[in-house]
Amino acid sequence: MTVANLVDVLNPAIAGGYGVAGLVVLGWEDARAYVEAAEELGVPVILQAGPGCRKHTPVPIMGKMFRHLAEQAKVPVVCHIDHALTVEECALGIDNGFTSVMIDGSALPISENIELTSRVAEIAHRAGVSVEGEVGVVGYMSGASSAHTSPDEARRFDLESGADALAISIGNVHLNTEKTSGINFESLRALEAVTRLPLVLHGGSGIPLDVRNMLAHETRVKKFNIGTELRMAFGSSLRKHLKENPQSFDRNEILSTTIKDIKAETVKVLRGLV
Repeated sequence: MTVANLVDVLNPAIAGGYGVAGLVVLGWEDARAYVEAAEELGVPVILQAGPGCRKHTPVPIMGKMFRHLAEQAKVPVVCHIDHALTVEECALGIDNGFTSVMIDGSALPISENIELTSRVAEIAHRAGVSVEGEVGVVGYMSGASSAHTSPDEARRFDLESGADALAISIGNVHLNTEKTSGINFESLRALEAVTRLPLVLHGGSGIPLDVRNMLAHETRVKKFNIGTELRMAFGSSLRKHLKENPQSFDRNEILSTTIKDIKAETVKVLRGLV
């Protein structure tokens, strides 16, 4: 059985000094490509169903798809709900086969964030499901701005929330199409000094490969969320196929042609963390 949760893959990553990728899934083709890439390299992978994915495809369907891939895989595969905002969203994921949930209470005062995360952790841990929480706000390119994680709040969350991993804000941003790496290493060191949990960086696409590699090997950041650069690979592959095959109309044929290119890009991402 290769179905895993965050504890199963992040604790060995801490001991071994490497990182694990949390890859944003939007459909069958990218999920399949991610697992094939992980199998090629012999590394674990985290399949993530974020809000956009869940809005497009019902959670029960994504849960079955993720579990099917995980159960057939030759490497550990985590089936993860990303950026859930309520206990109910997390419970729906747990009931439908997800092995890990992220409850995002980062917009709440720290006491409320801890309380919300603790409620989710109580439910999740009874089912053998791991929990990721977040302190600080990771903003979006051309959107909401970030608020760096406070060490005092991170220390409280680490001790009181019951979470298994902690997402932090140290200059990382979502939906970045350029490699800019505004990582504040002084802030990271301050957070590492007062926490014990594996740390998570959302917005990994904006961080250059060499910086991701250094973080994976030299810090307690062990989960790197990657979405935008892989969606860009999908889009480029799709446009290339349609340009070269203007008469193509079969959906399965068209989308299947993207798997090879997505897999190749995913191999680069995964290799950059080990």
